[in-house]
Amino acid sequence: MENVSDLTIWFVILILGIGTFLIRWSFLGALGDREMPQWVMRMLRYTPVAVLPALSAPLVMWPAATGGQPDLARLSAAAVTMLVGMFTRNIILAILGGAATLFGMLYLLA
Repeated sequence: MENVSDLTIWFVILILGIGTFLIRWSFLGALGDREMPQWVMRMLRYTPVAVLPALSAPLVMWPAATGGQPDLARLSAAAVTMLVGMFTRNIILAILGGAATLFGMLYLLA
């Protein structure tokens, strides 16, 4: 690795900070007080439903704790979380049920 000067590192940090600020401001500052079209609001309702499974699926299917191999404890916890959430429509109960299943299965399988 070649030597990089302190000035270059601070310049990159500054530019990335400004870029991050502008990206966030474009949504919050520029559009925050405007009325959004109804079709945009309808589409935004589905964002959490699309993002949360995309974030959690790799952690269930290829967990780093098992070297990327699926295991019964995590698959069981995901199934219980999904079933409790579907039947109760309560996110807290779904999370608690999945957590209890994960810890219980890890204890039983250890």
